[in-house]
Amino acid sequence: MLRKKILVIEGPNTNLLGDRESSIYGKETFESVNRQIEEKAEQIGLGCEVYHSNVEGNIISKIQKAKEQFDAIIINAGSYSYYSYAIRDALAAAKVPAVEVHPSNIYAQEEFRRKSVLADICLGQICGFGKQGYFLALDALNHIL
Repeated sequence: MLRKKILVIEGPNTNLLGDRESSIYGKETFESVNRQIEEKAEQIGLGCEVYHSNVEGNIISKIQKAKEQFDAIIINAGSYSYYSYAIRDALAAAKVPAVEVHPSNIYAQEEFRRKSVLADICLGQICGFGKQGYFLALDALNHIL
């Protein structure tokens, strides 16, 4: 049986995890969280690649190539979640199941963060559980795929 492969996309400013607004996003570093995501995927028998970019076009290009390489996407598009119809269109065109993850509770923040343009084309959205959101998404995809 072939191992399912998951692409985890981290958008703008996620690389500042541990430094940026630790009261909202925690103190754990970006590198540490990504290592734990990869370890969790391995533990449950999934292949996993974590990809980060602060550049919208790079994220779009990665999504467009995903259907050739991955069985599902976990995406934390950061602030692009609230206005990037280009990322939304790329996800829709890729036809790869996707789960949207936000470590913070986007519904407890500024009003503009409460509407994701990606949510309706994703299998689901997980927010407010910190790094656990990525683990929950991996578990969900492992059961669905």
